[in-house]
Amino acid sequence: MMLEWLARPENSKPLGLLIFFVTFCLIVLWVYAGGKKRAEKMEAHKNIPFLDDDLDQEAKDKSNG
Repeated sequence: MMLEWLARPENSKPLGLLIFFVTFCLIVLWVYAGGKKRAEKMEAHKNIPFLDDDLDQEAKDKSNG
């Protein structure tokens, strides 16, 4: 009986909506629940783009001096 309900084309939209809504809610919970842990990990990585510039500048200074 359940398979017959799923096989009907008119039931695909509500089923799809339910699947996507549940998935969206789980993603939102995952983001907010683990936000502090990820923020602490990302804090150490925030200056990575600037480290390359510092290393390049030091290498230039050593080669010129």
